[in-house]
Amino acid sequence: MSATVLMPALSPTMEKGKLSKWLKKEGDKVKSGDILAEIETDKATMEVESIDEGVLAKILVAEGTDDVAVNTPIAVIAAEGEKVSDIPAAAAPKAMPIAALAVTAPAVTTLSPTANTTPATGHRVFASPLARRLAITKGIEISSVHGSGPHGRIVVKDVESAKPGAAPAAKAGAPAAAFAPAPSDEAVLKVFEPGSYDLVPHDTMRKVIARRLTESKQHVPHFYVTVDISLENLLALRERLNAAASKDKEGKPKWKISVNDFVIKAMAMALVKVPEANVAWTDSAMVKHKHADIGVAVSIPGGLITPVVRSAELKGLAQISSEMKDYAARAKNRKLKPEEYTGGSCSVSNMGMMGVKNFSAIVNPPQSSILAVGAGEKRPVVRDDKLVIEQQMSVTLSTDHRCIDGALGAELLGAIKMYLEEPGLMLV
Repeated sequence: MSATVLMPALSPTMEKGKLSKWLKKEGDKVKSGDILAEIETDKATMEVESIDEGVLAKILVAEGTDDVAVNTPIAVIAAEGEKVSDIPAAAAPKAMPIAALAVTAPAVTTLSPTANTTPATGHRVFASPLARRLAITKGIEISSVHGSGPHGRIVVKDVESAKPGAAPAAKAGAPAAAFAPAPSDEAVLKVFEPGSYDLVPHDTMRKVIARRLTESKQHVPHFYVTVDISLENLLALRERLNAAASKDKEGKPKWKISVNDFVIKAMAMALVKVPEANVAWTDSAMVKHKHADIGVAVSIPGGLITPVVRSAELKGLAQISSEMKDYAARAKNRKLKPEEYTGGSCSVSNMGMMGVKNFSAIVNPPQSSILAVGAGEKRPVVRDDKLVIEQQMSVTLSTDHRCIDGALGAELLGAIKMYLEEPGLMLV
């Protein structure tokens, strides 16, 4: 029996992808585990494995095609001896223009490890991957299904009991009006002198970054708190720890701890000290994290990515440093796995090494906070009624005010400041 290969959701943030290259051609025999194609997602280039055996009977989407929506049929695998003409229409759908498929195929956004879609109403819909596939098979609009799972998540039994053609389910507390549309390309280009510019098409990563940041500023009520932090004790401890590093077989130090490693650890310890801030917002409940998983913004060609240091409160500075060096190296080659850059309790964005004194970062949903770290510099400070020169840096905490209000944000930032100014406290 034939099987249809669908465009996979290779990461929770993936809505569309580029089918970069077919590694099999029509007529080739395939078995489970064979690599069929390479897909370029918003963050990485991934390989797609076959889960069926047979013959690659038909390629429905040509390699090099951009913006292929998740769950779009991209190929058909026929059983041994089966002809393409014998394949039922349901198993071998006609190749459609990608633009049309992008309208009809459900999209995947990010809030949790479960799959979810965003219907025309603009409200996120949470559904398990199996429930979503079943809805496609039955011709059911996923947003019309009432979820009975945790926090209203749609599960298989909900889809099985739903009727095709139902109107999208209303959501309590949903806004009555949508945001005003952005100006068209034509309207923007009219203000520039013809011939004075070149147009560089957006790649997949830049499109996803733009969409997610726009959604964050539209739907997350941001609140900002800033504090100056003395680095005198931290820099002294860092120097001692790095000087005490043992050598590997090549004679190189086994660790070289950075200021950012201290920031990651301090953020994690602060979330443990102030657990009410280690949360995420949903319309029906507050998600309270059991560990401090810290996402760290890493700049890569064309954008940025936030690999996550899991349970950072339980890890030493040397381990955090080692993980971040590995993440950064693989991120630049787009070799991170989806589970390495999704989720997280909060994030850290450090632009201090670029000479930025202070800035405010945008919360990365579904997280509820992000710490923006500025450059360390010598500043005049009054200590015991005396003017002294001290190494300091400014940090700004951006929070989702729905779950971390001003007082709680100030408490969290105070804990971060305490651990960075007295880093020995992170050891007790």
